[in-house]
Amino acid sequence: MKKKLISMLLAGAMVLSLAACGGGGGNANGGSGDSGDGGNTQTEGTDESAGGSSEGGNTLTVAAWDPAFNISALKAAEADYKENVNKDFVLEIKEQAGSQDIETLVTTAASSGNYETLPDMVLFQDHWIQQYVRDYPDAWKDVDDIDINWDDFYAEKLDYSTIEGKHYGVPLDGGTVIMAYRVDLLKEAGYSIDDMKGITWEKFIEVGKAVKEKTGKALLCMNSDGNDLVYMMLQAEGVSQFKDGKPNITGNDTLKQVVQLVVDMTKEGILLLPNSWSDYTDSAIQGDQVAGVMNGNWIIPTIQKVEANSGKWEITTMPTIKGGEGYASNGGSSLYITANCQNVELAKDFLAYTFGKSTVTYDNALKDGGVVSTYIPAGKSEVYNEGVEFFNNTPIYAQISEMGSHVKTIEQSSYHYTCREKLGAAIINIVNGGDIDEELKNAEDQLNFEMGN
Repeated sequence: MKKKLISMLLAGAMVLSLAACGGGGGNANGGSGDSGDGGNTQTEGTDESAGGSSEGGNTLTVAAWDPAFNISALKAAEADYKENVNKDFVLEIKEQAGSQDIETLVTTAASSGNYETLPDMVLFQDHWIQQYVRDYPDAWKDVDDIDINWDDFYAEKLDYSTIEGKHYGVPLDGGTVIMAYRVDLLKEAGYSIDDMKGITWEKFIEVGKAVKEKTGKALLCMNSDGNDLVYMMLQAEGVSQFKDGKPNITGNDTLKQVVQLVVDMTKEGILLLPNSWSDYTDSAIQGDQVAGVMNGNWIIPTIQKVEANSGKWEITTMPTIKGGEGYASNGGSSLYITANCQNVELAKDFLAYTFGKSTVTYDNALKDGGVVSTYIPAGKSEVYNEGVEFFNNTPIYAQISEMGSHVKTIEQSSYHYTCREKLGAAIINIVNGGDIDEELKNAEDQLNFEMGN
């Protein structure tokens, strides 16, 4: 049963790696940035080169993906630690093609019972880690005694990496959801960014119709089947797709309302559902087909690629069903120490100093890679409070930092992506004429089967 479960997890991870946590290369001023060589950082390839600890000393190894995003943040942390704590420190980064490669590393090591192939640390996606720690408890070192004030981080973020009362991970980035609007197109329809703050979804649809009539553009888009929208919209209501470890679909009135809203917006042409992730990013967002984008803040570099739209975008919070500002998170990752680490104290000290408390690390991670922290004090720095030209000179990163602190903690599941797939298929069927109750029942039945219930 465990082998079957892990196979499904890995399949889901491959899908995710194309989307939520990919990040991008934008910097705090709206451009792309190169983080430099990070001192003595060594970036290596995948497969066999990804494993192996540092054998102590002043060197640590870490497996991560995306050189323009996550790896850029790691280089910023290495430079900070090297300059201010340990001049002999070296961080060897084992670059992976995607997050699924790290999941494969852990699965392969655990299956063989030999953790010597693992690096000292790994970057791991939030939605997967609890299952991997529970299935392979011997693969990890907890960081419960690390010198970090956990109250300085978003409670929702820590909920992923706190397992059976122990802290296992140190947050690197977050996926606080932004609702971004083309303010020039809103103005054509008679609205401003202030009109979009704290509104109901009913009001959003009203504005969407006006924008569509005046500009011909949709006010929202999501790839393929709208599946991520359901999760984000539900979290803003404080509701989960799971309850007590089981699917929470039928009988979940809030979920039904959210699905109906997604279907209605699609039928009205207010919501675009492109056929693929590339169509979503390249055609819908960068192809100037939409006046609004709602997703994790890692979508910002995608929006910024259309330089002609600089100064035309601003962000605010999500709509909610009854009105009031909505907050959610979609994506994010944390750093974990593996059982193969030969210098656990060095790893803990490095993580505690950099991602645990250093605004220098977080400022440079933002400037060089567009990585937005879940460390609350980071949002008070000068870098976070700089106006971003692309977003009409508003301090969007300070806004995002504040928004993230309000995200509600809801029940999570390692079947998050399986649920997303089933609900996405249900949405498409409903748009095409299917009965909403029947389709949601089918989705829940299929999810229960996958979960072995």
